[in-house]
Amino acid sequence: MTTSSTSLITQPQWRFIDHSSLGPQFDAKHSFAIDDTLCASVGKGLSPATARTWVHHQTIVLGIQDTKLPFLEEGVKLLQDKGYNVIVRNSGGLAVVLDDQVLNISLIFPDSDKGIDIDRGYDAMLELIKRMFKEHTDKIEAREIVGSYCPGSYDLSINGKKFAGISQRRLRGGVAVQIYLCVARSGEERAELIRQFYDVALKGTTTKFTFPAIKPETMASLSDLLQIDLTVEKLLLDLLVTLKNNSNELQSSTLTPEEQEVFQQNLMRMIDRNVKVFSTMQK
Repeated sequence: MTTSSTSLITQPQWRFIDHSSLGPQFDAKHSFAIDDTLCASVGKGLSPATARTWVHHQTIVLGIQDTKLPFLEEGVKLLQDKGYNVIVRNSGGLAVVLDDQVLNISLIFPDSDKGIDIDRGYDAMLELIKRMFKEHTDKIEAREIVGSYCPGSYDLSINGKKFAGISQRRLRGGVAVQIYLCVARSGEERAELIRQFYDVALKGTTTKFTFPAIKPETMASLSDLLQIDLTVEKLLLDLLVTLKNNSNELQSSTLTPEEQEVFQQNLMRMIDRNVKVFSTMQK
């Protein structure tokens, strides 16, 4: 594990891929397949460190543990009846809400010689967000917010209200650190939706895994917390400025033809995973 104090945010070159404005037809399964593809490219040294932004409309992303809920089918139907697309990601964690006011950022690093300590990956994302918001607040904390959805030790909050969650995926020599940022609209309403999901999918059953007891008041959007009018577009600009200030070169990019091929393979894995989960559920 590395003991280097050098910030991962400081890179000779940042590659930037923007998938934040592809619209309602952009399926979240694609995003997880794209990040796996970029992990492979960055891990092999075919790509510099990469930042990718992504937005998905009206989508609930379930974690692997969620697929073991005793009444999952009823929980998924509740979400679908409310107009949400439901997918299962290829990593841990629990259910999160994505919509057009939730900005996702992925940072993909090479897991270099001595390896990137897991906390160092989380700390890099925390540092990025603090730098992006330094003109607005110095009160961003990383600690578990009990009562939030998908709780973890790197929940980001202001005054005890969570606005973001960070996850990590390690694959083929690359490390993808992913964050969702609730930019605007009601964080409480998103949390209430997940509370209802667990209520229906659990029905009070005791399970081996302890699912979170959601308290909607523990979550809020950045617009509400900072009392400013924030948009996804504004945060994209702040992100680009921050990356530019921490590298010699910022290069806007798309997937290469070689990456497109790998992406198609990863997408099929994601589709197969989801078919397996939902076909089992319907039996």
